[in-house]
Amino acid sequence: MSLSSSRLALLIVLIAVSLLAGLGMRDPSPPDEPRFVLAARDMVESGQWLFPHRGSEFYAEKPPVFMWMQAAAYEAIGNWRVAFLLPSLLAALLTLWLTYDLAARLWNRRAGQYAALALFVCLQFGLQAKRGQIDMVLVAMTTLSLYGLLRHLLRGPHWPLAWLGFFAAGLGTVTKGVGFLPVLVLLPWAVLLWRDRKAPRTTLPTRDGWRWLVGALCFVAGTGVWVVPMLWAVYNSSDPAFHAYAAEILLKQTGKRYAGAWHHVQPFWYFAQVIVTLWLPGALLLPWLVPAWWRRLRRGDRRFWLLLGWSALVLLFFSASPGKREVYIFPMLPALCVAAAPLLQALMRRVAVQRTLLGYVGVLALVMSALALSGLLGANEWAHRLAAQRDIDTATLRTFLFWLLAFGLTSMAVILWAGRRRVGTAVVVVTALLWMTYGFGLAPTLDADSSARKLMQRVSQRIGPQAQLGMVAWREQNALQSDRPTVDFGFKHSWQDQWAAAGPWLLEDPSRRWVFVLDKALSPCVNRARAIDIGQSNRNRWLLVPGNAWKPGCTTPAFKAEDDETP
Repeated sequence: MSLSSSRLALLIVLIAVSLLAGLGMRDPSPPDEPRFVLAARDMVESGQWLFPHRGSEFYAEKPPVFMWMQAAAYEAIGNWRVAFLLPSLLAALLTLWLTYDLAARLWNRRAGQYAALALFVCLQFGLQAKRGQIDMVLVAMTTLSLYGLLRHLLRGPHWPLAWLGFFAAGLGTVTKGVGFLPVLVLLPWAVLLWRDRKAPRTTLPTRDGWRWLVGALCFVAGTGVWVVPMLWAVYNSSDPAFHAYAAEILLKQTGKRYAGAWHHVQPFWYFAQVIVTLWLPGALLLPWLVPAWWRRLRRGDRRFWLLLGWSALVLLFFSASPGKREVYIFPMLPALCVAAAPLLQALMRRVAVQRTLLGYVGVLALVMSALALSGLLGANEWAHRLAAQRDIDTATLRTFLFWLLAFGLTSMAVILWAGRRRVGTAVVVVTALLWMTYGFGLAPTLDADSSARKLMQRVSQRIGPQAQLGMVAWREQNALQSDRPTVDFGFKHSWQDQWAAAGPWLLEDPSRRWVFVLDKALSPCVNRARAIDIGQSNRNRWLLVPGNAWKPGCTTPAFKAEDDETP
C-alpha cells in the first residue's frame, strides 16, 4: 500500500467520521454502559463524586475516574447521549495519535502511519472506541504511559516524559486496577542493561536514583487523585458502609479478584482465541510478523525487546489469573501495532499477504450480505430468533437487516475497486464502513430495545404519571430509562432480602405503588393472578406487581433460582 498524501488524507477523514458516527444517536445499553451512566448521573444530581452509587448502594467494583469523565462531559454538554460516549471517543483519538507518534519517533513517519492504520483496522479497537466503557480510556492511559517511558528509555534520557509515564500509569490504576501495567516495561529494560553491563554506557546516566524516586512519586500522585481524598473521607466517617466500600475496592476488587476470580473463569489459553478473532485482520499477519520479530530480537534491537517483551509480560500476567475477559489484553494492541509498523510496508508487497487481507474483507462482506439476505427472505430463522429473544418488532428487524445488506454490498464494491494493488486501502475503508454502519444504522435501529427504553415506556404508560415505582432484581438500564425516580431495595442483596423491604413498602400505599421485577424473582407472597406481564427486554421477561397484589403478613422464602444469577 503506497500512502500518497491525498490517499492518507482521505483515510484520516474516513477514520474520523467512522469514530464519530452515531455520537448522540443512542442510549446506553448493557452490559456495562448503563451502570456507569447511572453512577455518573448520580454524581451530577447529588454532587457526591468520591463514592459512586448504583441506586441506593455504593458501586465498589470500579474506581470512579471514568464516571467522573462522563459526568464532567455532561456538565459541559448537557446531553447524556453524547456525554457517555465522549470519553471513549477522545481516548480512541488520543491512542491513535500516540501510536503514530511513537512509531514515527522510533522509526520514521511512514512507520507511524502504518502503526495507526493497523490499530484502527483491528476489530477490538473499533468495538471499544464506540462503547461507553472504561477500557478505551484505560488503553489511552496505558499507551500514554508506555509512550513516555519508551521515549525516555529508547530515545532519552527525557525525564519529564518518564515522569509523565509514571503519572499516567498511576492515574490508569485508579481508572481500572491494571493501569500500572506499563511500568512492567522496566523489566525487559533491566534485562537489556544486565546483558550489556560490560559494554560502554551510551544511553542513560548512571546516577539517576533521585529521578527514579520522582517517577515513583509521580505514580503515587496519579493514584492519589482519587485514593487520597477517598481514604480521608473514609477515615473521617463513622459509617461502616464507607469502610466496607474502601475494603472492597482496594482489596477484594484488586488482589483477590486477580488471584481468586469468582467469575469469568477461563482456561490458560483463553486469550489465543481473543487474538485470532477480535484482533482481525492483524492476527492474520502473525505468520509473517512473528519470524520477523524473532530475527530482530536475536539481533538485540532494543525497540523490539521492549515492545514485545512488555506485551509478553502483559499476556502472561492476565493468563495466570483464572478470571479472564477479552478486554484484558486490549492494552497490548497499540504496542504490537508499533512493533509491526516498520515491517508492514514490505509485507504489503507480498502476494500472499495481499490475498490474505483481500480474503478477510471479502469474507466479511459476503457473510454480512448473506446474513442480511437470509433474514430478509426468510431462508434462515436466525433473525427471527434474535427478534423473539429481544422483543424486536418486524419493522425494526427489517431496517437492521437492510443496514447489514448495505454494508455488505458497499464493501464488495470497495473490494472490486481495490483489487490486490490497493488491498491495504480497502481494509481501512471497509473497516470505516463497518463502524459507520454500526454508528449510523445498526445501533440506533436497535436502541429502543437494547437500552430497555421501549420496555420502560410501557411501564410508564401502564402505571400512570402519579404512581411510584419500586424495583426488585432490577438491572441498571431499567433504572436509567425510568421516567421517574425509582425506589430500589438493594442491587446485590438477595431477592429474599429485597422483597422483605419491598412488601412493606407496597402496603404503605397500595393504590399508588408498583414493583417492577424480573419474572424469575417473583415472590410467592405476590398474588400471581394480579401481576402484569409487561414484556421482554435484553433476554429477560419482566413483571409489574401492584400494591394490592401483596399478601399481608407473608414472608418471602429464599430463592433456589438465585444461585444462577450474577448481579
